Amino acid sequence: MRRFHLVREEDVSGSSGCGVVAEGVEFHDGTAAMRWRVPPCSTALYTSTADVVTIHGHEGRTVLQFLDPPYIPGLDGPTGAP
Repeated sequence: MRRFHLVREEDVSGSSGCGVVAEGVEFHDGTAAMRWRVPPCSTALYTSTADVVTIHGHEGRTVLQFLDPPYIPGLDGPTGAP
């Protein structure tokens, strides 16, 4: 799995602010979980990180930045070690 931040350059809705507004994780199968850093700090599950960007990207004003390298099938064992 790999971690990501949702980074907002412009807050078009006026509710989440700018900068890192959410943090999340992409699992080995592509599913993503994301938690907002602004109250009420809800958590949501998505089919993919592409869905996160489609829903929350605000036409390029918000981007997803990965903090870890991509998952490579066959290299990550059950404990995350090769």
